[in-house]
Amino acid sequence: MNPHSDRSWASGAGTLAAPSASPGGRPGLPSTGVPAGSFRGRGFGERLGATEREDAWWAQPLAQAIGLGLLGLYATWAAFQGNHYEFGNYLSPFYSPLFKPSWWPISPAILILWAPLGFRATCYYYRKAYYRAFFGDPTACAVGEIKSKGYCGELKFPFVLQNLHRYFMYLALVILVILWYDVIRSFVFAQPNGGFRIGIGGGTLALLFNTTLLSLYTFSCHSLRHLVGGKLDCFSCVAAGGPRLKAWSAVSVLNGHHMGFAWWSLFSVCFADLYVRLCSMGVIHDGVIYLSSLFDTAGGTGL
Repeated sequence: MNPHSDRSWASGAGTLAAPSASPGGRPGLPSTGVPAGSFRGRGFGERLGATEREDAWWAQPLAQAIGLGLLGLYATWAAFQGNHYEFGNYLSPFYSPLFKPSWWPISPAILILWAPLGFRATCYYYRKAYYRAFFGDPTACAVGEIKSKGYCGELKFPFVLQNLHRYFMYLALVILVILWYDVIRSFVFAQPNGGFRIGIGGGTLALLFNTTLLSLYTFSCHSLRHLVGGKLDCFSCVAAGGPRLKAWSAVSVLNGHHMGFAWWSLFSVCFADLYVRLCSMGVIHDGVIYLSSLFDTAGGTGL
């Protein structure tokens, strides 16, 4: 049988014992890389899209391309608008935290969106999604991909920037705290007489729903899982091993749903911005259910 037969080689066979670099190649390539010339499994070396698969393998990358394309276009459009991002006690998550320096000539969202955008763009799941959907590398398992010299790690610009993911995660955690402050603020409604009342509006629910999903997406992050305990071989051998094991176990449960949280949180952040925007433009009316008075006009407590 041909050693490169589809039946004798699994799709990952070329990576099982790949050397750190091919003979005559550059030193220092990662041990997980596939040297140029090595067999890379079924689909490599064939024309783009060629496969023996009979299922609808194209459906997932197509759906991912449509979803990422539509939501990405809306987010880009909303970020550059620079208006209708506030309505009463609601602030669009695209503009939080809000900075409006006098020297900045365009939308204030540009000053802060680079951090959450960097967190998502370098996310392990999103990398898989847009590599397949937009780069066809690979389009799907056992499907012909764009010809390359072999995967040698993300060593060249701009892909080397993917290694900044853990640092973007730290920034995302800070922004997440600010977004929860925005949620708390969304429960407090100013009154025409100068007082405040606690209530729940449509925007309150939109911001709460969004920030909850953003929290689940962030706390299911692979880098956070590694940080809290994934890098340890022995929890009982380190300080606070018990709590770290519990934290790692909890993050591991969330991590199993990371893909779902990634999509739902991307949808929710766009929806929250759209809701605030439509309220600000007067297109929709924000219904509010008031729970109690916080302060009366004299400044006394009204709870």
